Amino acid sequence: MAYVVLLRGVNVGGHRTFSPKKLAEQLKALDVLNIGAAGTFIVCGSGTQAAIKKAFARKLPFATKIVICRGKDILKLLSNDPFAGEELRAGTVRFVSFLDKKPRKEPDYPFVLPPTGTWLVKLIGRRGRFVFGMYRRHMKVIQYLGKTDKEFDVLVTTRNWNTIETIAKALQR
Repeated sequence: MAYVVLLRGVNVGGHRTFSPKKLAEQLKALDVLNIGAAGTFIVCGSGTQAAIKKAFARKLPFATKIVICRGKDILKLLSNDPFAGEELRAGTVRFVSFLDKKPRKEPDYPFVLPPTGTWLVKLIGRRGRFVFGMYRRHMKVIQYLGKTDKEFDVLVTTRNWNTIETIAKALQR
């Protein structure tokens, strides 16, 4: 079974930078495929989630949060488009946030940040450990995405919908 590994808050704004390609090469025993520069990987080799998490943590040059999900769960998410019926306007980006575990609490949907004025982040729903939404291109978006942990009371890490589609294509090979 393939796993998807997501590193939180890496290669952003010059903080916690590393070469994902080199990390994948260092983890070749796990048959790791690097997806982009944001710390997204597919592990095709065998191993438990705990062992995979430990292997990544050992090879990284800094400590970071690591979220792992099953590849088949990503494929299931894409099989029924969570954005069906949502209008995608210019300057708006679709995303999926991964919950580290079952949420302790959850907002009502749609949930927007900031709560007043023009929204910059809009959460439109959740399926299992996946929360999907949209954001407007703006400097403050990263700040608002960072606040979603508080809304679910668990660790959340986010990827662009295009990255999710790339992961699905790689998983189907």
